[in-house]
Amino acid sequence: MRILVIGASGTIGRPVVDALAERHEVVCVGRTHGDYHADISSPESLVQLFANVGEMDALVSAAGSARFKPLEDLTEDDFAFSLANKLMGQVNLARIGAKYIRDNGSITLTTGILASEPISGSAAISLVNSGLEGFARAAALDLPRGIRINVVSPPWISETLQAMGRDGATGMPAAKVAAAYVASVEGMDTGKIIDARKFA
Repeated sequence: MRILVIGASGTIGRPVVDALAERHEVVCVGRTHGDYHADISSPESLVQLFANVGEMDALVSAAGSARFKPLEDLTEDDFAFSLANKLMGQVNLARIGAKYIRDNGSITLTTGILASEPISGSAAISLVNSGLEGFARAAALDLPRGIRINVVSPPWISETLQAMGRDGATGMPAAKVAAAYVASVEGMDTGKIIDARKFA
């Protein structure tokens, strides 16, 4: 399969690329690194990306940012950034990218554990993650030509925790999380929220 991975140079994206590249042709996309560059918060950038890339069998998004702050500190700009980037960025990847996905192909988006297990400071992130999960369930009913869509919900990533100065052992290594993305791409499920912890 020819698979486009958005966020290919990120903490999760790198091991996803490595895992998929064992059996597939992988095209890497990032904001500044990769075979192609794109800003997922810009629909115009995504239209240009897919026009340049052309047809593919699968689209994987390991991209998207949202603000993490206590509720009283979250501004309208913080919510607008989170919605435009992680939520609508991935929604638009699916909407625009579906036109370029071959029959019976797939789309895999990224949410996160904070959709179902929020913590203090996660209001904006929990909002966009939950929105993405609802979007995928509904989009699965509408996508044409047998195209599937799922979201992977990773827990805290060990490498991210370490970068934050916290104990990485309490998280899940990104290389293990990557197995959930492979299962979404190579499996037959659609409209599913795939808990990456099942692959630990």
